[in-house]
Amino acid sequence: MAIQSSVDRPERKYRKSPKAPLLPQKHDDFESHEAGIDGASFSGAVFNLSTTAVGAGIMALPATVNQLGLIPGLIMILFVAWLTESSIDMILRFTRACKSATYSGLVADAFGGAGRTLLQVCIVVNNLGMLVVYMIIVGDVLSGTWLNGIHHSGLTEEWFGQQWWTTRVTLLLITTLFVFAPLISFKRVDSLRYTSALSVGLAVVFVAITAGVVIVKLIYGGIGVPRLLPEINDQASFWKLFTTFPVLVTAFICHHNIHPIENELKDTTQMKSIVRTSLSLCSIVYVATSVFGLLLFGDHILDDVLANFDGDLGIPYSSLLDDVVRVSYGIHLMLVFPIVFFSLRLNLDGLLFPYAIPIAFDNRRFFLVTAALMGFIFVGANSVPSIWDAFQFTGATAAVSVGFIFPAAVALRDTHGIATKNDRVASWLMIFLAVSSSTVAVSSDIYSIFSVDKGIGG
Repeated sequence: MAIQSSVDRPERKYRKSPKAPLLPQKHDDFESHEAGIDGASFSGAVFNLSTTAVGAGIMALPATVNQLGLIPGLIMILFVAWLTESSIDMILRFTRACKSATYSGLVADAFGGAGRTLLQVCIVVNNLGMLVVYMIIVGDVLSGTWLNGIHHSGLTEEWFGQQWWTTRVTLLLITTLFVFAPLISFKRVDSLRYTSALSVGLAVVFVAITAGVVIVKLIYGGIGVPRLLPEINDQASFWKLFTTFPVLVTAFICHHNIHPIENELKDTTQMKSIVRTSLSLCSIVYVATSVFGLLLFGDHILDDVLANFDGDLGIPYSSLLDDVVRVSYGIHLMLVFPIVFFSLRLNLDGLLFPYAIPIAFDNRRFFLVTAALMGFIFVGANSVPSIWDAFQFTGATAAVSVGFIFPAAVALRDTHGIATKNDRVASWLMIFLAVSSSTVAVSSDIYSIFSVDKGIGG
């Protein structure tokens, strides 16, 4: 019996509690595996958090704002950004109060093991959905897509024609093996700081090119007035407006990476400033993308605005600019992919192996979990027909839960008695908006599906 206890003791040193970080912190033994890392910097954390948020959501926002109308759409972007900052601030304050180092530990402190499990399920569903969207868009960029019965050519098809190796499945397989696989092999989130900085820079390049095209067309009088207010022709068009909220929510979701980023900081007191800087950067990029996208394409804007960049933009060197936009954003998504995958792997591992040693110390488990997730994402990206469908599904369910319902529920539960009156008001507002918009969005989706089926059958 004594021998068994002595054998177990070293293993228990690394056993996790619900409040422990899913990966070792910056001062743990794991540092020896990546020498030279002495805690994450302010700028590195800002880029990693911004990259978590500015992913595929930027591509769906112009169509979302077009549906809402320019003025209500921009107001909603800023409103959701404010709600996101409020929810993250709650997470940080209540996490410190319960002395936890993880989002799941915070929820476990308020609602026990069942709450922790439910949160991790939501994070896994949300991140899986997002990564499927990223891979779909990468496939659209490389091999093309069909939208509304119109074929939009991909880069390889334009450059090399239709070949066996330019098919969607083949190109996504090559991208998975030679781009995604190396990037998702890192075991610390701060290791991705340079790729995150590059990905944010490429998103800015996309905005800058779109703005430049709009300015040139304005000079020559080739820009129309965008839709300023929503068009409501019947009851269905009114309820359809609510399907935009999950897309807006998804665009700002970064809550699942708050703790991994904070745990690696040199100075954790900087986290609040990091969040504000990151959300401000995201808001500027989102507003600029929506405004210039609507000015450029108007009512012809597609669910994935990137698909609009395959034709004549009405200015010189249009074809070259199309290619630059699609290449830069395709690379951007490839660089966003690993940072979202990072928290997906951590939370799935925490869900399946809650009492195992941290996944960073178990190479076999690290490889198996990573391979299984990539296989699922690859199959999903070749099966889901539209990014709008994926955004509505994940945004209306898991994203609103991770971003708003769980932080609000923790604040209302207030197990440590630190919630303010503003916390409670904001929490009820988050829950009301999340539940009502999600219910309407899901109901609208179901109604649309049955309406289409009925139309086809008739």
